[in-house]
Formats: sequence, structure tokens, C-alpha cells
Amino acid sequence: MEWQDEGLIIGVRRHGETSVIAEIFTREHGRHLGIVRGGRGKRMQPLLQPGNSVAILWRARLEEHLGMYTVEALKLRAAVIMESGLALQGINLLGAGLRLMAERDPHPALFETAELAADHLADADIAPALMVRLELGVLAELGFGLDLSVCAATGTREDLIYVSPRSGRAVSRAAGEAWKDRLLALPGFLAGRGSGASRADIEAGFALTGYFLMRDVWSARGQEAPEARRAYLAELARGG
Repeated sequence: MEWQDEGLIIGVRRHGETSVIAEIFTREHGRHLGIVRGGRGKRMQPLLQPGNSVAILWRARLEEHLGMYTVEALKLRAAVIMESGLALQGINLLGAGLRLMAERDPHPALFETAELAADHLADADIAPALMVRLELGVLAELGFGLDLSVCAATGTREDLIYVSPRSGRAVSRAAGEAWKDRLLALPGFLAGRGSGASRADIEAGFALTGYFLMRDVWSARGQEAPEARRAYLAELARGG
């Protein structure tokens, strides 16, 4: 059997003397692995780098087999990524988030978010907010999506500045005033306030997604927050 798709390379590991196993987050087939013959050769190595987008043809005798990839370039980002410490940490964080998805389980909306984030990994003004949105997308695809559009207490859509750590729903300034010490901050760029994101907004965004990822995903799987996330946040703190 065979199929064609497009995808974002998130990992490559050696397989035998000349081949590699490519881990690709595809639009229609989810996170999928396959062997690329000759993948360690000089012609293929620049193509098979995390962060590159590729067109793929997958073939296998049976659906459950690992299968073989034929790969062609769509968008090569690796050279730009390698020139930026923030982008290098970002592609690692992006891969860590996408690996929370089950293999071969399609998530086309998350694929679109990941492609957009990959396009801007080296842009310090845009990338951090996109990575927060990627983590929100991961939560949503895993069934733990947050509702940041309306106040959980009053139903208003105005002045939303908090998130309930219990329900994952937004709370307005007035409704949350009495419990503000127990609530999580909702950064403006996630609530539709303004077009940019300050450093404080980004810190609040990662604190928000980190709280729910730890509670609902990592802890449930017996995991800690990935090292890639710590490294990305450290790079941001250094002014990356």
C-alpha cells in the first residue's frame, strides 16, 4: 500500500550504514515514521533536517509496517534555524510537543500551527507567541482545550484577564477580583487584546500552558516537562 502527503520533519535517526528513519509530522497521517534509503548521503542529508517541510511518498506491504519514504523538498528552513539559538531550541520544543500525539493519528489543524511556527522560529518578536499557541493546540488535540473566549462566571467577552486553574476557562477582571491570587494570568495576545506580546505576556503564556500540560498530560504519563522546553525558556530569558 502507499500514500502521498506533505509534512514537517521533526527527527531523524540512523538506520543501518546508509539509511535513516525519518520522523515526520504529516498533514493527513499524523506523526509518522519511515525509512529513507540513502538518507545519510551528501545529497539527502541537507534535506532530512528537522524544520524542513517535505513532500513524501510512503510505501509498505502492510499498513502496520514501518515502510519506506521517498522525500522531496518543499520548504528548507534548516540553514536559517542553525544560525539562531532561539530557532534551534524552538525546533526541539516544537518536536517535543508534536511527539505527544499518538503515531499515525492525524491532526491537520495542529499541522497548520506547527508549519506557521516553523516559518518564524528565528523571529524573536513572533516565535514565542506562536510556540505558546502551539502548546494550546497540543492541549486541544489531546482533549484538554482551554476556553479563553468568554468569562466562566458571567458570560462576558470583555476584560478577560484570568484563567481558572480548575476549569481552564477565562475569567473577567471583575468576576475574578476576589480570587485573583488563585487564578492564572491570561496574556493579552491570547485574549485578543492588542497585536503584540510583551515579555511578561510570553512568560504568562508559557506559565498557563505549562500548568495544564503538567496537570493533564505530562503527569498523567509519568513525565516531567521536557528538557527542550526548559532550554527554550532559558534561551528566551537570555534575550534569544
